[in-house]
Amino acid sequence: MSVVRQAPPRASAMLEALRGMGYSIGAAVADIVDNSISAGASRVDIQFTWAGTSSRVAILDNGRGMDDSELESAMTLGDKNPLESRAAGDLGRFGMGLKTASFSQCRRLTVATTAGGSRACLRWDLDELARNPDSGWALYEGPALGSEEYIGAVFEQPHGCLVLWEELDRIITKAFTIDHFLDVIDEVERHLAMVFHRLIAGPKPMLSLTINGRAIAPWDPFMLGHAAKPWESPIARRSTESGLISVQCHVLPHKDRLSIEEFERNGGPAGWTAQQGFYVYRNERLLLAGGWLGLGHGRAWNREESYRLARIQLDIPNIADAAWKIDIRKSSARPPVAIRPWLLRLAEDTRERARRVFAYRSTPKSLSGASSIELAWRTERTTAGVKYRIDEQHPAVSAVLSACEAHSVLVRAMLRVVEETVPVQRIWLDTAEAKDTPRLAFDGEPSAEVRQVLTALFNDMVIRRNMSEELARTTLASTEPFQDYPSLVDSLRLES
Repeated sequence: MSVVRQAPPRASAMLEALRGMGYSIGAAVADIVDNSISAGASRVDIQFTWAGTSSRVAILDNGRGMDDSELESAMTLGDKNPLESRAAGDLGRFGMGLKTASFSQCRRLTVATTAGGSRACLRWDLDELARNPDSGWALYEGPALGSEEYIGAVFEQPHGCLVLWEELDRIITKAFTIDHFLDVIDEVERHLAMVFHRLIAGPKPMLSLTINGRAIAPWDPFMLGHAAKPWESPIARRSTESGLISVQCHVLPHKDRLSIEEFERNGGPAGWTAQQGFYVYRNERLLLAGGWLGLGHGRAWNREESYRLARIQLDIPNIADAAWKIDIRKSSARPPVAIRPWLLRLAEDTRERARRVFAYRSTPKSLSGASSIELAWRTERTTAGVKYRIDEQHPAVSAVLSACEAHSVLVRAMLRVVEETVPVQRIWLDTAEAKDTPRLAFDGEPSAEVRQVLTALFNDMVIRRNMSEELARTTLASTEPFQDYPSLVDSLRLES
C-alpha cells in the first residue's frame, strides 16, 4: 500500500502566485460583474475613487446577496468543483474568478453582503498574510481599519453584494497620476461595453451597468442594421455533444463607407485588425473577442489587415466550457475537433468576402443605379501567379487607343510597362504600415480636377466617337472611378 503524504500549499505563497494569472483590469472587473449577474443582479455600479496610493475600486450590485456561510464559500479558493452541474444562467465555473481576478489587481479584497436581513463581511489581506506567514489561510472578518465607510452602501439595500479592492499595487504604480487613473477607467468602460453589450443594449436591457454613476453604452461588434454593411449570413446551427452551437458571419463596411466617428467607434477597444475573427458568447456574455480559434490550413491563421472586416458571432451553451477549453479568465477557447471543419468553411468564406471588400472598398457600385461598373483593372490568374492588367475596354483607355491608332503599338507598350511595374510589394507594405489601403478614386481631389478629367472623356465620346450626350453620361456613370461622382457626371454638357 502506497504511503500518502499531505502537501497543502502555503497560503501566502499560493495567493501571491495566483496574482500572475494574466488578467487585464477590464477582464478582472468583468469577472466580478459575472458573479453579480449569476446572483440575479439587474444593476451593477463600479466606483473608481482616486486617492493616490489609497485609491480603491468598489463594485456594488443588487443581486440576491449571501448569508455568512455562502460568503465564506465564495471567498474560499477551490470550494466549487468545475465538474459539477450549475444553473443555466451561471457565468462562472471554476469557483476562482472572484479571488484570482481581485488578487490580480489588489492586495486587499473585502466582500460585504446583505440578504434577508442578515449581514456578512469577509476580507483577504495579502499584506497581513505576508506579515504572519504561520497564520495559514486566514480569512478576516469585517473590513480593514479605516475602510468601514466604503462598504456601507450595500447595507442600505435589502439585498446585494459589494466587492471592494484596496491596495491597488497592480494599478497604482510608480509615477501614476490621476490622468493615468482616468485612462484606466476608460479602458474598463470600453471592455465592459464590449463584453456585456447584449445584456445592456435595447429599450429593455437585462442589466444596468454604470461606472461612477454613468451608464455604459453597448459596443456592437457587428454593426447590426448599418446601411453600409455589405454582407451578413443567415444564422447557421449545429448540434454537438455539449449542446446547440449557432453561428452568424459578418463583413463590416469599408472605411470609405463610414464617417470618421463611425470608423473610430466600430474599430473596438483593440482596433480593427485585432478585433477580426470569432466572437464567442455564452449566456449572452462575450467570452472571446476576435481571433481565429486556431483554425487555418497547416498553421493557424494570424490577424491580418486584409481580413480586418471579418467578424463571426458564435454562441455556445454554458455546459460547453470543457469541450471548448474555456480558461479561468474567459479569454481563450478552442472548438471541439468534430466541428472544426464546419467552422473552417464558414470562416474561409467570410474571410474571402472581407478581403474583397477591404481590397476593393466593396464592389464598385454606381450611385445612379447602373447594374455594373466598367473597371479599369482586371485580375489575370495564371500558373505563374496573379497579374494585374489594364482593361482596354475602359472608356479612358479605349479613347486613347482609338485616337492614337497610328501609334497603338507604342501606346500598348506603355500600358504593358505600367502593368509590369505595379509596385505591389510597396503598396502592400504601405498598407500594412498605415493599416489602410492607399487612397484611390480621386480621394481628396478638388471637384474641379475631377471635372477636368470627366470633361475630356465626355468631349471625346460626343465629338470624336459621335455618342449622344445622354449615352456618354450614362457610360461615364458606370465607369470606375466616376460612379462615385454622379452629380458631376450629370452636369456634363457639350459647350457650344
